[in-house]
Amino acid sequence: MTVCQIVGHAIATIAHPSLRGCKLVLCQRLDADGRPDGSTPVLAVDTLGAGMHQLVLMTTDGKAAQEMVGDPLSPIRNTIIGLVDSPKSREVA
Repeated sequence: MTVCQIVGHAIATIAHPSLRGCKLVLCQRLDADGRPDGSTPVLAVDTLGAGMHQLVLMTTDGKAAQEMVGDPLSPIRNTIIGLVDSPKSREVA
């Protein structure tokens, strides 16, 4: 599981049948300081409705991704499994 930032959305005119109707997002992995880690953004299925630039938790568990889309032969590996609260929302006034 990694913390990522949504940096884009993808639209596939031709996709594996298991991905039809799925929202696909581009995720940039972040380092411990919350900065991009320098890796290439990855494609993930988003069933939680994350918005652009939102921080999310992403898993690379392919089996979980296949279960999420309901197809054991789906090629998807990455899925959004959580939305990260803003650190400012936890500050005490």
